[in-house]
Amino acid sequence: MSTPTDLPGDARLEARLEALESRLAHQDDWLETLDRTVIAQQRQIETLERLTALMSAQLRQLRESDSERTQTDSLSPADELPPHY
Repeated sequence: MSTPTDLPGDARLEARLEALESRLAHQDDWLETLDRTVIAQQRQIETLERLTALMSAQLRQLRESDSERTQTDSLSPADELPPHY
């Protein structure tokens, strides 16, 4: 098998051009793969951000309702669990 330097001028240029085209096609494919990955990750990040916001709102509501309940309802000693529970 001949190497690009063993070939005549035009054939060497042709071989270099084919090698560059092959590399470019491979890089284009790789960029497409990376682009799809970034898009999927961005969607996942947005979903997680929405979920975090919802969970924060629910936690805030639970704290507020617990605080209101604690202020309005005093537990009698009979309602409390013994320390070993």
